[in-house]
Amino acid sequence: MDFHVPRPGRLIVIDDDAHVLAALKFTFEADGCEVLTRSRGEDLPELQPDANDCIIIDERLPGRTGLETLKLLRAAGVTTPAILVTSHPSVAVRGRAAKLGVEIVEKPLIGDALPRRVAALMSR
Repeated sequence: MDFHVPRPGRLIVIDDDAHVLAALKFTFEADGCEVLTRSRGEDLPELQPDANDCIIIDERLPGRTGLETLKLLRAAGVTTPAILVTSHPSVAVRGRAAKLGVEIVEKPLIGDALPRRVAALMSR
């Protein structure tokens, strides 16, 4: 699958599952993206994401959840496009994600939904 991202920017992936991190890193690096991975939401601010980047973050992380992490970033003025990855998101999770301008891609990550969303966000 070629979902080449037409502009510079990093893909920042936050997930506590090492296998998911490795699979996403491999997939997106094979398509030419620079991919940074972390296992905790608390580690995201140190990466200093900017508007050219894209964040993929799992909702269910140890410590701070994905949405809590993104809420803190948004409060700090960080507008980096983001995708929340979760299974069976509740109405409340969908509402909080929408308020933060965060898209949701549901698990399991089958097919090309995630790469297509990343390509669309990074080509803006």
